[in-house]
Amino acid sequence: MRAAMSHKFSRDYELGTQEWQANPIISGQFYGNPSISTVVRAGEVVTSARAMDEPTMKKLWTYNTQFPVEASTSYGSTSKKRQQEHPEDWAGHSFRMLLQLLYIVSMLCLLRYDEALRITWQDVRFEKLENGVLRIRLDLPFRKTHQNGGIAPFYLYANPDRPWMCPVKAFAIMWQLAVVNEGTPSGYIFRKKVGRNGWSMNAGDGMSTDSFMEYFRNNLLDIEIDPRPYGTHSFRRGGCQYLAMVLRWPFRNICSWGGWAENFDNPGTLFKYLLSWTDTPLLEREDYLNPNRTVGDVCPACNRSCHCS
Repeated sequence: MRAAMSHKFSRDYELGTQEWQANPIISGQFYGNPSISTVVRAGEVVTSARAMDEPTMKKLWTYNTQFPVEASTSYGSTSKKRQQEHPEDWAGHSFRMLLQLLYIVSMLCLLRYDEALRITWQDVRFEKLENGVLRIRLDLPFRKTHQNGGIAPFYLYANPDRPWMCPVKAFAIMWQLAVVNEGTPSGYIFRKKVGRNGWSMNAGDGMSTDSFMEYFRNNLLDIEIDPRPYGTHSFRRGGCQYLAMVLRWPFRNICSWGGWAENFDNPGTLFKYLLSWTDTPLLEREDYLNPNRTVGDVCPACNRSCHCS
């Protein structure tokens, strides 16, 4: 709500994005954006959704990819008796691959849920470079921060060392499934679920936000994780933390990649994505200075597994 107010004052009333403050020269006069003020910001402590992390992404990928593959996409419904006896049967392998692609793209591209759900096959381009490397070019049709165009494309590359974070493989799997079901894929990639393991053949029948959250939470229950702390911004926040703490990107690169604060005038926004009390602790307190604590995963680039790499 505050973001909508800030946008209204900034664009329609042309008050900009400067913080609301008193004029030091003329008494009783103020300037700036009223919703960007110390009083408004202090009015409520915002609790962010828990960030998605790489270990959870790996668990989801392992569970979904190992789910039994069916001969064809099933559009039949599941009986209530079977739902009670097999709660994991809420979706089949094909639909889980659709969700897996949604998870990966949302996390790597730092997307809001509504931005990710609007992606169409026309926005995706498979490119092969001169050296034979395959990559995905993703041109988003809409972004909250760029409502008048000028959206920079996302270039996504294969990551064989982390298949649970590999967008090229996820897109390839989904493309093959779409070709089998539709012929030449078009329209929304993430469609309304039909039956147990199918999706709508209507190109404009996109998945709703509420449906996405229901499937995401069901998927977390599959791997025995409490879904209650997670929300629609979990992948956006998790992607920010993944780029910063796992891939060790500089903060400036994260802001540029995600389309945040081009003039870097609000570093608090990035900090809220990087740290929250709702996030899962990365380390037990007793191990902070423990020289004998368990080493991390080996980096495929430098072959180091120490915590300072």
